[in-house]
Amino acid sequence: MNIRRIWLDRDPSGKQQWADFLVTAGLIPDEQLDYTIGIYDQEKLIGTGSIFRNILKCIAIDASYQNENLLSQIVQALRERLRDIGYQHYFLYTKPKTSRLFHSLGFTEITATTDLVFMEQGFPDFNDYLTELKKQQRKTKNNAAIVMNANPFTNGHLYLVTEAAKSVETVYLFVLSEERSLFDTKTRFELVKKGVSHLENVVVLPTREYMVSSATFPSYFLKDQAKASIAQVQAVLDATLFKEKIASALSISTRFVGEEPFSEVTEIYNQAMKKTFGSALKLVILPRKKSGEEVISASRVRALMDEKNYAAIKALVPPATFEVITKQKNK
Repeated sequence: MNIRRIWLDRDPSGKQQWADFLVTAGLIPDEQLDYTIGIYDQEKLIGTGSIFRNILKCIAIDASYQNENLLSQIVQALRERLRDIGYQHYFLYTKPKTSRLFHSLGFTEITATTDLVFMEQGFPDFNDYLTELKKQQRKTKNNAAIVMNANPFTNGHLYLVTEAAKSVETVYLFVLSEERSLFDTKTRFELVKKGVSHLENVVVLPTREYMVSSATFPSYFLKDQAKASIAQVQAVLDATLFKEKIASALSISTRFVGEEPFSEVTEIYNQAMKKTFGSALKLVILPRKKSGEEVISASRVRALMDEKNYAAIKALVPPATFEVITKQKNK
């Protein structure tokens, strides 16, 4: 038996063998992968595992080799790869029936649905994140949450936050920490803070890797390229983690979102939240704010940036956002 890399982008026959192996194991071959390995008995693929960023995924072992300790070999090889490229903290998706195996390899469960168990290993971990949140917790009971990418922060975002702030004591405003946007995480976070600084009952917080991230909801960043069935499973996982662990930690009873006329994936997310929250959390879906006949959206602002139509942008964003955009123009 030997372990070797499978070059999915260079070896069509190796990729097909890998894809067939995953399907047989009851898994969906995932296209979002950076690195994949296989264990072979001569040329027969008997085990595989992959990495996307700091997430272990697509791990499967041939049922007839289950007692060969292949799972620990796969996981150890992937962990070594992650450490070599600088990660000390990593995540794992698995099915509920196999979660105990990964628990024995040192992984801790964060949350679970009927389809998935979401686990992690290393530090800083989810408990550290909860500690970070609780340091900024207000002593209020009627609390709401908003989660946004704000790429960039627009008057539409500001409208959503302002409306939420009118109806509750505290709004916890989570800004995505994921670095997969035109505007980097630090810039987006600062623009949101400046944009809502006049609202005294709004607390701006990072999501780290625990809300709408490559770990919890990778399909969100694929938008129109995402498969609806996969996005649905991930959306339920993300909503479950929020409901069971984050909302409860901050005494959040309501989540505000904007209606989604454009993105199928975001609409899937809204519907998944509605179903997952049930009676435990209230989901409020507000109509999007308009400028003229069109709704205000970050995607519209980015399109206008491509067109260099700064006069149109100025009407859609707060002053701090417009200042950053004009600075980018002059670079």
